[in-house]
Amino acid sequence: MADPMISQSTQSQLNIAASTTPRHQHHLHLENPTPSPSSSKHVNRLINSNHYISPSRPIYSDRFIPCRSSSNFALFNISLPQPSATAGISPGCGGKEDNPSAYAALLRNALFGPQTPDKKDWGAGAAGQNIFRYKMETRQSLHSLSPFGFDDMSDLGVNNVAIKTPRKVSRSPYKVLDAPALQDDFYLNLVDWSSHNVLAVGLGNCVYLWNACSSKVTKLCDLGNDDGVCSVGWAHRGTHLAIGTSNGKVQIWDASRCKRMRTMEGHRLRVGALAWSSSMLSSGSRDKSILQRDIRAREDFVSKLSGHKSEVCGLKWSYDNRELASGGNDNRLFVWNQHSNQPVLKYCDHTAAVKAIAWSPHLHGLLASGGGTADRCIRFWNTTTNSHLSCIDTGSQVNICLQTTVISLDYFTQHLPPSLSPPKKIFIPTSFQVCNLVWSKNVNELVSTHGYSQNQIILWRYPTMSKLATLTGHTFRVLYLAISPDGQTIVTGAGDETLRFWSVFPSPKSQNTDSEIGASSLGRTTIR
Repeated sequence: MADPMISQSTQSQLNIAASTTPRHQHHLHLENPTPSPSSSKHVNRLINSNHYISPSRPIYSDRFIPCRSSSNFALFNISLPQPSATAGISPGCGGKEDNPSAYAALLRNALFGPQTPDKKDWGAGAAGQNIFRYKMETRQSLHSLSPFGFDDMSDLGVNNVAIKTPRKVSRSPYKVLDAPALQDDFYLNLVDWSSHNVLAVGLGNCVYLWNACSSKVTKLCDLGNDDGVCSVGWAHRGTHLAIGTSNGKVQIWDASRCKRMRTMEGHRLRVGALAWSSSMLSSGSRDKSILQRDIRAREDFVSKLSGHKSEVCGLKWSYDNRELASGGNDNRLFVWNQHSNQPVLKYCDHTAAVKAIAWSPHLHGLLASGGGTADRCIRFWNTTTNSHLSCIDTGSQVNICLQTTVISLDYFTQHLPPSLSPPKKIFIPTSFQVCNLVWSKNVNELVSTHGYSQNQIILWRYPTMSKLATLTGHTFRVLYLAISPDGQTIVTGAGDETLRFWSVFPSPKSQNTDSEIGASSLGRTTIR
């Protein structure tokens, strides 16, 4: 029986060769009665030429000659036509569902769609065409390969839009530092992170430097018993540190050499806010004034900004160094420029002290501000158009929970036995003050820190202001906040005398390296 892998025409040629073999043998015997060994091998190779040749054994030559024995001509409908099946069932199958033709039809529809023509339809018009021809394939969705044959997953009620997996944010700090004598004062700013990855912390009347790369702690200065640290602020280059004191002075220190460069006066009361703009340093004081200082000039200050009616507790320069935002205990938010001693913009919507101020690094003129205990709101402003964009009450969800608690307590007190008297007054803290704000430079997100009741750290996505994560751990209100130079880590400080480091922001898309402060350095140490 002829092998099924050999075509019919090839089989007929082999039969003819086999039938003429005796004649060739007789003819060779007459011409060469004593054949040589090489000719005998040639004759045997011709006689046995009808043996099965494995298609897996390639035949090599010095020029390209296609090996037809290993070609599947049935794939291109070159073989003789097969008996057609009726209704997808061949006569030899007895109408069973496991018919190979029916299975092939189902598989073809599932893989290539119902519009794919059957193999028997390929031969029409294929006689004058090339076997291997270029075909423009129709782009199909990945769901079209479903074995159920759905061209569009919308038939199943599934949206084809890819759902972005939410980013996982660790709910625990990866490092905790003890910070003895860290003050619990809402109006101070005692923590700042330099561009050289060095953290400055004011503890009592001393300033300490913590190197985030080596975890080395350095004592920068001691102001003495009659003075105290009220604010710290790094210059953009990360080499000079400004220190605001309780005596109304501002000191400039060279951190690399631990040397004080100069002391500038001008304020009558404590300096609780500092902000750098290139070589310009702004200082805000309890005496309600803001002094502009050029550290290159001999004078202690070059201009004085007046407008606030209470202590200045928040100062931030915009990223282009053109606008200065200031917040005070008078519930006012002012915006100044470099050429005026009066605020160019005044915002009076807050109902509590404005300490939390943050400029967006993604959109020019976008300013965020947060109010204190009686306000609890984060507001967004467009300083370019002088418009109020939006407002979110950070304590609204807390109030809902507190109202439910009050209802439960009322129900409980109504069902007390007569022998037990209910408490006359139940105190439930309802404040949710906004202490700090910082904007991520890698993504359009921001972090807010809060005090009282929850002492939370909340990660927001702008502009929807949806909560991405809520971090807890501090036992006092989170009054201090700074961000690492790579924009991935934040450090928070509180009156519980701890500094906690959190990985909240992703790395920039163009940066594949990890943060210099690795999460492997776990544990709790003391900053001095």
